[in-house]
Amino acid sequence: MTEKKNVDAEIGSFLQKWQDEQEHPMQKWLQLFFDTVRKMEDVDLQFVARPGVSYSIRPKRKSQKERDLFAMIDLIDDDPAERWLSVCFYGDMISDPEERGEVIPGGLAGDDGYCFDMFADEEGLAEYLVERLTEAWQAAA
Repeated sequence: MTEKKNVDAEIGSFLQKWQDEQEHPMQKWLQLFFDTVRKMEDVDLQFVARPGVSYSIRPKRKSQKERDLFAMIDLIDDDPAERWLSVCFYGDMISDPEERGEVIPGGLAGDDGYCFDMFADEEGLAEYLVERLTEAWQAAA
């Protein structure tokens, strides 16, 4: 439990620091996705910070055996003033009924993935991604 609290604190600290430095529309969506996976039962989180490249939240169900995560929530940091989100899933763990994602053959740890890129303040896309996060979490059981 301590490890989860440490990761929560690390992600929370990053989000707070970012908010203190500048206001950006992607902040609220990254916060929403973090809050979504943080509240899921049986989930461990990993936070991978690569300043200038990306900040990545990687949720995994504790009971998951075959894969190291069920989603990857990346804040792309190649231009800190123009950060954007890329939320990726294994292709066999979600559906994409509105065909909003981009298929990435072999792009998620060697398996086919779906990535959804978010460049603007899009509430509809954010809600769609929360549904995909829930779907991937259920599939990971």
